[in-house]
Amino acid sequence: MILIGENINIMNKKVKEAMINRKKEIIQKIAIESKNNGVHYLDLNIGPARKDGPFLMEWIIKTVREVCDLPLSLDTTNIEAIKVGLEMEGENVIINSIQAVEERMEELLPLVKKYNCKFIGLLLGKEGMPRDENERGAIAANFLAKIDEYGISHDKVYFDPIVLPVRFQQEQVIATLEFMKMFKELFPDCNSTCGLSNVSNGALNELRGLINRTYLVMLWKYGMDSAIIDAYDRELISLIIGEREEIKNLIWEAMDNQINIKGLSEEEINYVKTVYILEGRTIYSDSYLKL
Repeated sequence: MILIGENINIMNKKVKEAMINRKKEIIQKIAIESKNNGVHYLDLNIGPARKDGPFLMEWIIKTVREVCDLPLSLDTTNIEAIKVGLEMEGENVIINSIQAVEERMEELLPLVKKYNCKFIGLLLGKEGMPRDENERGAIAANFLAKIDEYGISHDKVYFDPIVLPVRFQQEQVIATLEFMKMFKELFPDCNSTCGLSNVSNGALNELRGLINRTYLVMLWKYGMDSAIIDAYDRELISLIIGEREEIKNLIWEAMDNQINIKGLSEEEINYVKTVYILEGRTIYSDSYLKL
């Protein structure tokens, strides 16, 4: 699985300040530590960057390149900034992301074709958030038809079915799992990805890592190819690279069966209970681990 580090993000107060004031040290520290922790890409989220997007993109790429050689994911709605990143990095980048609406596809798919780069296709259509797995499938199919018009290879596509917070939209968390169950059959030549941390947004801080890790392993069972993750969650990374096989296997077993938790460790019980929350077998509450 390809892991994309999310931590160079303008939504982080310190990172935003570093971008505004062009302070290299903070950005470079995150880049170095993300690579050392085992991610494969760095997501550079500069936000809309309406005033100086192209200049900020050039600066941040040069800043990262002084200390880190990981390939980059360009995360901005500013198309001119994306163009700068593509000119600098070429086919090695991922464009994050292209929404499934006509305007964005017509603006960005030609760039994908020109630079032969990868991109994340966000399954958010003109009517907004898909309601269930079937709407996700329909949006992806229409998106793929547009991709084919440009002659873009399917292996450049990473469809993002949109992960939403389990605390507020548990039914949507289930819908994304259901979509992934049929993904490889419907779109065998395409890839999948997700913004993993969204699933735990709004949850108690002490629950967020557990929810994120459990959900990614669940998505992985259904063939998820990559994820945008917290590069500082070393336990999550250890699960994905095969260092916690017993936990991965327990999560997958809990997805298929009702587990007798007697005799399990507290950590194992917590993972099982989290599977049941994310599958909708139990209604989410902030105290679900105590129930």
